Amino acid sequence: MTVRGVQLGQRSETVRRANLSTIVRALHIRGPLSRSELVARTGLTRSAIRELIGELVASGLASEGPSAPHGTPGRPSHVVRLEPGRAVVLALEISVDSLAGAVIGLGGTVFGTVRVDRSCGDDSVETVVFQLTELARDMLTRHGGDTLVGVGVAVVGIVRRSDGLVSVAPNLGWHDAALGSRLAASLRLPVPVAVANEADLGALAEHRRGAAIDVENLIFISGEVGVGGGIIAGGLPLTGVAGFGGEIGHLPVNPDGRACRCGAIGCWETEVGETALLVGAGHDPGGGRAAVDAVLREAADSSASARSSLARLAHWLGIGLAGLVNVFNPRLIVLGGRFGRLHPFVCEGVEAELDRRALAGPRAIVSIVPTALGDDAALIGAAELAIEPLLSDPASWLSSTNLRPAEART
Repeated sequence: MTVRGVQLGQRSETVRRANLSTIVRALHIRGPLSRSELVARTGLTRSAIRELIGELVASGLASEGPSAPHGTPGRPSHVVRLEPGRAVVLALEISVDSLAGAVIGLGGTVFGTVRVDRSCGDDSVETVVFQLTELARDMLTRHGGDTLVGVGVAVVGIVRRSDGLVSVAPNLGWHDAALGSRLAASLRLPVPVAVANEADLGALAEHRRGAAIDVENLIFISGEVGVGGGIIAGGLPLTGVAGFGGEIGHLPVNPDGRACRCGAIGCWETEVGETALLVGAGHDPGGGRAAVDAVLREAADSSASARSSLARLAHWLGIGLAGLVNVFNPRLIVLGGRFGRLHPFVCEGVEAELDRRALAGPRAIVSIVPTALGDDAALIGAAELAIEPLLSDPASWLSSTNLRPAEART
């Protein structure tokens, strides 16, 4: 039977798949929920919830049982929870001075993480791909890869999402680097490899699991050697036509400023980046994390040079943020990476600049907070990127060998 050219069987299957996605996504982001809570959150009927939960439980992707006792009288209610080990992803991160990896399951359960320092002397794509492959194999050996469903990669560069091409990564010295295809060929895993900008993924992570849960309009600012930004607008990532959006570190803020590694003059990154902070405080500009931590200790001990450098950084940070507030009208700005560690020292100066420079309306709405996920925000975001195909269409994954119950595998 057809209605206006649409077969009812096809239409009902489309609805079923969409409803299954709604339930799995809710459980993944919100954690264990009762059937009543699922009805309230998804808008689905109780009968639909019952049928779809039965399908998830039969597949082994979810289980249903008593919630943890809360010390109150009566029997604990039953909740539905995803089984984290039934579908895991490999998350990888490429920073200027470190590489990181994690194996993370459904619901955000972290099975293992590792971060290794790396020198900035050899940033070739070949070297980084080799190092990531070794790190990935070690992670999967130690934490299991038999239910792997995807690989997500965060990188400090401008990334074309469709194929993982890094158009430019100034602080790595990369131009038109085919990171996605090279890494996929090196890993030789039977799952997709997705690559995205680390600040975009930091924004995604804070939105789902960090300081910006339930916030639909936010900006995430990442800062280590360079400066990046990720924007969530109306609950959706704002990445531009090809995924190149959010490069706020290269906003021109000082026409009389210094040359940037991208080739322009006076980028925001040159005023608030790690080099500017360290030079202003009298430290080696290549000192990295240890030197930044030293500046913070000196500032806590009332060092004039350290405090002066932090004050200057707060001034320029506030100028850039005021422009972003005026353009995007966010509810929240999350300071990640180095900026998260600097927050106690610069928050007062930043707020003062916003008071002076931002429009009154959006200024009254926005709050500025440090990251809740610390240095792992981009890594957690990479995991969310890798798990997204499963969340979007769990029905396809339920029919695959990887997600069949263990006793049904051959």
